[in-house]
Amino acid sequence: MAQMLPCYLHIAKGISTESPYTCKGIRFSPVRKISWQKRSVLSNKGCVVQCCSSVSSTSASSAAKQFLVEDRTTFQDREEQLENLVSEHGWRVRRLVNDEYEMREVAQIQAEAFHTPMALFDDLFFQFFKAEVLAGLLYKLRNSPSDRYACLVAEPAADSSKSSRQNLVGIVDVTASRDESVMQHLRGAEEYLYVSGIAVSKTFRRQKVGSVLLKACDVLSNLWGFKYLVLRAYEDDVGARRLYTKAGYRVVSSDPQWMTWIGRKRRVLMIKESNLLR
Repeated sequence: MAQMLPCYLHIAKGISTESPYTCKGIRFSPVRKISWQKRSVLSNKGCVVQCCSSVSSTSASSAAKQFLVEDRTTFQDREEQLENLVSEHGWRVRRLVNDEYEMREVAQIQAEAFHTPMALFDDLFFQFFKAEVLAGLLYKLRNSPSDRYACLVAEPAADSSKSSRQNLVGIVDVTASRDESVMQHLRGAEEYLYVSGIAVSKTFRRQKVGSVLLKACDVLSNLWGFKYLVLRAYEDDVGARRLYTKAGYRVVSSDPQWMTWIGRKRRVLMIKESNLLR
């Protein structure tokens, strides 16, 4: 599956700290009301320049409030969309809520997917690994702006006949990034969405959960205005690569051969241009 660990503590460069209620490129300052009687007279040239009247300042203030209201409404609409990004094949994908129980479910599913079994004390090492996954998730949720990182979770849809003892059945992380080694493959883009940590509970594999998660990443890229989605997969993971290829990703590069000499698996870099923006 897509590689997860390198993204744990990754926060993209140039993170925006602007309020979600601030229009891009527009800054509103308090409008000082000036009495209509006041005039500034340029005596040296005999010109009279009228200052802003109270009527015009009131109009400007009203316009500023209208911009803020519209931007706030847009933000709220987008947040509502994140509550139901995709609903297909009996599964629904939404953004992870800040809930301790759900975060532990996420850590369990990802740990099961990415833990490398050990010959001795495997249970102990698994618990350590799961704790590391949970710590990484908490770090990203607490330190990433809401429009730069999202953990998306899949669960049975409300009208679905699918049942599960656990609430969540699949996970994927999506992070805004701008790694230079990736940017060279993207035309006319300043950033991209990096997809990582995709994992499906063993019980629910081969039931379209992975496909629905990838579709949700497409929808999120449209909401956030990103043209490209990027992920990495192990070169020998045929099943994962087939899933990504079917979703529209294509291989553009791979790790150098010497990485296998130090005992590491080679990865391929796969890129998709969001079809929702075309």
